[in-house]
Amino acid sequence: MIKVLLNGCLGAMGLVISELVEKINDIEIVAGIDRKCKEADFNPKYTYAVYESPSDVKEEADVCIDFSSALAVDGILDYCTKKKLPLVLCTTGLSNEQLENVKKSSETIAILRSANMSIGVNLLLKLAAQATKALEDKGFDIEIVEKHHSRKLDAPSGTALALADAVNEAAESPYDYIFSRSERREKRPATEIGISSVRGGSIVGEHDVIFAGEDEVITLSHSAYSRSIFAKGAVEAAKFLYNKKAGVYSMFDVL
Repeated sequence: MIKVLLNGCLGAMGLVISELVEKINDIEIVAGIDRKCKEADFNPKYTYAVYESPSDVKEEADVCIDFSSALAVDGILDYCTKKKLPLVLCTTGLSNEQLENVKKSSETIAILRSANMSIGVNLLLKLAAQATKALEDKGFDIEIVEKHHSRKLDAPSGTALALADAVNEAAESPYDYIFSRSERREKRPATEIGISSVRGGSIVGEHDVIFAGEDEVITLSHSAYSRSIFAKGAVEAAKFLYNKKAGVYSMFDVL
């Protein structure tokens, strides 16, 4: 039985992961962490203990799943490094300094970091790279549009940036990332990728990679209709990371 520590257990994804793990026989959540655990409206319906801080955790775990916020990442990285605990890092919107901290921590523990835990999105990353290789020298402009619910804090999404990175890694010449064209009046350069964000309602997650050429447009799309696809990916990642050596891993390794 793989024992999991869940950071961000009271968030939307934490709830979904908790419900999913209850139905699986070979993995269990032994403790959760969430700064909201002392709030009056917290309903202690979990079968595991919930703590406000990693330093309060008493239970021993085999792997940690983090679906929290960028503000909580430094604390869980420090905790996992001290405990030699493998970490599935699902939180996006990290600063460059935090990314450097992830890299440094991976010298001590196994870290699986992914902008998106969905199998479909990770396939989309590969398809975007393949399309770039085929189309970049044929005059196609590349745009990325992402849509999420109104409660999402970071923009653009980590997945949108990962898609842009996949395009850039596959390209012969690097593209510039453009997040707004509102303050300029000029023809669109061929050397840029426009990344647009939409926030509204309860949209779980939609990503389009648009290759726009003369008289034709190719669009690679992924739509998430439920958070369960991300929860399933995180659980599979935790199983994969169990007993892995120190280093950085991705969902491509899981797949």
